[in-house]
Amino acid sequence: MASNSTKTNKPFPPGIHGPSITFFQDDQQQEIDWATQERHLEYMITSGMHGVVLAGSSGESATLSVEEKGLLVKKTREIADAHGKSDFTVTMGCLAGSTRDILVQIEAAYKNGADFALVLVPAVFHWAMTQKAITDFFEEVADRAPIPIVIYNFPNLLSGLDVNCDMLEKLAAHPNISAVKLTCGGVGKATRVAAKFEPSQFTSVSGMSDWLVAAFAAGSTGCISGVANIFPRVMVEIYDLFMAGKIAEATALQKKLVQPEWGIGTSDVNGMKWIIAKERGYPLSSAHCRRPFPKFADSEKQDRVVRLVAPLLATEEELKSKKA
Repeated sequence: MASNSTKTNKPFPPGIHGPSITFFQDDQQQEIDWATQERHLEYMITSGMHGVVLAGSSGESATLSVEEKGLLVKKTREIADAHGKSDFTVTMGCLAGSTRDILVQIEAAYKNGADFALVLVPAVFHWAMTQKAITDFFEEVADRAPIPIVIYNFPNLLSGLDVNCDMLEKLAAHPNISAVKLTCGGVGKATRVAAKFEPSQFTSVSGMSDWLVAAFAAGSTGCISGVANIFPRVMVEIYDLFMAGKIAEATALQKKLVQPEWGIGTSDVNGMKWIIAKERGYPLSSAHCRRPFPKFADSEKQDRVVRLVAPLLATEEELKSKKA
């Protein structure tokens, strides 16, 4: 990778950016439950996190209309402003079957106040998406987008499509591409990015919370993980400890977070929504994913995620009291 000192793009801010889940009404149409949604967004914005991601994979991006995504951004910005956080970073997830439709989503994000767009490769025809096709896609989107792009690398979600280091070398030089989210566990990618680029030029963020310390040690500057919906302060504390040079303390807290991450990560989006609603006191009827995603109704699976998440809940509350 070759550093490009001429880049003038807006850097992706370091820190913990929580990908908000989306709550729906429990009826035939499953419209967004705005009362619960706004309550949850306020919780995330006031939790100490550095930003929120809307309509990502945790937020069921594929099920949301452009209008819904734009409204999520607008309401998030309004809540942040009401709490005196006008500089709070808002990122919107963009997933569609074509370049055209992704650009329509990015335009809606921009018009409603988003700072960044988190972009997935269109993967319906994944067999046709060669390395060149993928890099061409991101370059075209970045050329035309009114806000900076964060590449979302999630091979498991995209039939194995992976943005590898050769591709990142090329894409990182684009003035409107700021970062890559690594939901591939790619510590090596994080290290290679950090070795060749200053964070102001291009950076990586972890896509999971169970390798936060490893990601920071490798040079990642932040994290976007669904676990932030329930343990935002724990994640921010790990970040703060590491950045303060308190590596042993950060590692000790990281070890406590790995089991909740495993429990949530292996419960799928429906399980994550269920445990968040249960622990935050939201209506469980609003935690169902949009159909045809099945309800999280298996009692054994419910007991399992409760068991894995429960030990860290007291720590989250202690941190809340400490920083109140």
